[in-house]
Amino acid sequence: MSSFQLRVGQSCCEETTCVIRYPQVSLQLPPLLPLGPVIGPGGTSSSLLLWLTFHSPMPRQDSAVMAGSLTHHGSPNPGYSPNSAVPVPVITQTDSRDKWSKKMDFLLSVVGFAVDLGNVWRFPYICYQNGGGAFLIPYILMAIFGGVPLFYMELALGQYHRTGAISIWKHICPIFKGIGYAICIIALYVSFYYNTIIAWALFYFYSSFSTILPWTNCDNVWNTPDCTNYFGVDNVTWTNSSRSPAEEFYTRNVLEIHKASGLRNVGGVRWQLMLCLFLIFTIVYFSLWKGVKTSGKVWVDAAAQIFFSLGPGFGVLLALSSYNPFTNNCYRDAIVTSLVNCLTSFVSGFVIFTVLGYMAEMRKVEVEDVARDKGPSLLFITYPEAIANMMGSTFFAIIFFVMMITLGLDSTFGGLEAIITAVLDEYPDQLSHRRELFVLGLVIVCFLGSLSTLTNGGAYVVKLLEEFGVGCSIIAVGFLEAIAVSWFYGINRFSNDVQAMLGKAPGLFWRVCWVAISPAFLAYIIVSSFLKAPPLTLFDYKYPDWSITVGYIIGFSSFMWIPIYMVYKLVWTPGSLKQVSRRKQLSHGAVFSCWVW
Repeated sequence: MSSFQLRVGQSCCEETTCVIRYPQVSLQLPPLLPLGPVIGPGGTSSSLLLWLTFHSPMPRQDSAVMAGSLTHHGSPNPGYSPNSAVPVPVITQTDSRDKWSKKMDFLLSVVGFAVDLGNVWRFPYICYQNGGGAFLIPYILMAIFGGVPLFYMELALGQYHRTGAISIWKHICPIFKGIGYAICIIALYVSFYYNTIIAWALFYFYSSFSTILPWTNCDNVWNTPDCTNYFGVDNVTWTNSSRSPAEEFYTRNVLEIHKASGLRNVGGVRWQLMLCLFLIFTIVYFSLWKGVKTSGKVWVDAAAQIFFSLGPGFGVLLALSSYNPFTNNCYRDAIVTSLVNCLTSFVSGFVIFTVLGYMAEMRKVEVEDVARDKGPSLLFITYPEAIANMMGSTFFAIIFFVMMITLGLDSTFGGLEAIITAVLDEYPDQLSHRRELFVLGLVIVCFLGSLSTLTNGGAYVVKLLEEFGVGCSIIAVGFLEAIAVSWFYGINRFSNDVQAMLGKAPGLFWRVCWVAISPAFLAYIIVSSFLKAPPLTLFDYKYPDWSITVGYIIGFSSFMWIPIYMVYKLVWTPGSLKQVSRRKQLSHGAVFSCWVW
């Protein structure tokens, strides 16, 4: 027999059913209002002491079925026998939640989310923009002291509490529950543009099935007199107006951006891209419907790249790890995934620098003139040009764009699963048996929200959503998440949670990072992003001021749910602010918290 003590604040169990949660174990108590104030052995009238004796040598064992008894001490109300024992329901492990069929499924899913298209184009560009090899110093430091600790923290939170990004705040700090809603909105914005980039890759994949790749010459109907082909040509005159065949294939055939005058007139929807996007979302739906079983600036850029690459704050890590066994080694998972992610970025950097250098040499220009446009342009112009110079270019083009599609799909799966898990866990009675319908509705919403990115000027919309729909909002979410866990939930409580899962508490390094270093570097990024605001441009188009205002509104539309929920919670929670604070202190000071909703 093994036993442990639960100390529960009286305020939790006075007027309603009280659910005491222990990892993978739930105990539901009947209302205790008839008992009145209960005096515990320590003489504290504001708490109820419960003793549970579990008839199992291993309480966390998967097959454990445990029975117990609840003994009441003190002077109850008249009519209640002080010597009688209150029956306690049989406690069983919660088996209704899906679990990963194999450990490798979880690890590959997390790696697939963390290693995405951004590793292929964003890291090489940021690295080159900030001095090449010198950029690796702040990048590595930010990874060690910022990205990896937050990555580890989210894996541990999801695995311990076994719930999604919304309902998890009931167990951490309820007033921050708006973070969960903000995460879901941000994930929706990401799905509106990210899947369009995958659709572009699918268009390239289809176009690669030809003897001669269409971006290797200037003899196509979409080419202009500015098209300059340097393949197999020794003397090339390259001017500021010159455009490579790959660039014109991307801008004038894939995007047809020349038919749009800007955000005021984005043109019509490209039916070819809409068909590609429909195929992408069809794959997404049938993969998700059943669940998991099937200078200062340099430092800011380094921190931002680590944050967006590893992905803490997006809710994906919380969702994926919530399906893990309770004793899974999430610490090892965090280290392995982070190493794979960073090494992938390094390899991509080596490849892109080699290609950019070769292209600059062939054009007789500087490297910065080759990589003029930040973002997916590197993915759809630079890499195709490199592939076109290879022997067997058709084969390598097919393989490359298959890789791009699978990299993108893995991240899409993770992002939408974060929304699905969060909403289903928050509203289980209404949606738990309707997952297929909910996923279908979500996919339709994402498809409709993506239509503006499929127009002739869709690339302008993609850039706007990428810059403002995620940007500062997700960094602010990550900052508040770190503060809520480390300072409100408590670093000691969180360390005890990790110890319960792994058998040992996190070391001093992790605790210091969670409490101080990681929140500090996120706060620095947020402040710096407002101080430096370079003009937003894409190709030769400069975004007008009104579009920047729209961008800030988009960003605020997700973050605003955090303060809105805080105000709602303070207004609707009974009692004065001091009384509410006192009740929360009693609850948070307990060995195991008792939450009533």
